Amino acid sequence: MAQKYSFQNYSKEHAARAIGSALPISIKKAVEVCNVLRNMRLEKAKRYLERVVEGTQAVPYRRSKMDLGHKRGIGPGRYPKKTAAMLIRLLNSVEANAQFKGLSTADLVISHISPNRASRPWHFGRQRRTKMKRTHVEIVVEEKKSEKKPEKSGAPGKDHKPNVEKKESKK
Repeated sequence: MAQKYSFQNYSKEHAARAIGSALPISIKKAVEVCNVLRNMRLEKAKRYLERVVEGTQAVPYRRSKMDLGHKRGIGPGRYPKKTAAMLIRLLNSVEANAQFKGLSTADLVISHISPNRASRPWHFGRQRRTKMKRTHVEIVVEEKKSEKKPEKSGAPGKDHKPNVEKKESKK
């Protein structure tokens, strides 16, 4: 059965995609992590998620932040380690898909990342009536060359030094 992607507006020659179906992660945590990763370079995103798994980098929470403790420099946040580990696996998959298509993995940018709610089956057993958490995550990466801006400098051949005038003191 072919996977259906919600994101259709991308260049098929310069992009790769992957989908994680029915991942056992929380939809709320997945939304917060995906909002941070959107428009980030692939290598930077993987390093960021590895720091989240280690517990050295917190993910800022913007939507689900009721009664949530603040972390230094970001405001309300948490360390969703299981979600980060699943997303690292998915990023590795999309990177392998990009390599297979012949794209440069150094120039990949996450152009689309979207978590969606999946079906929630019952837990097994006779008395336990809770539902399992399930989330679909879709990732599309595109190859974008990094444009380096030229450094601004003064006129060519001249050393630019500001004019400093000394004030004469009156005695």
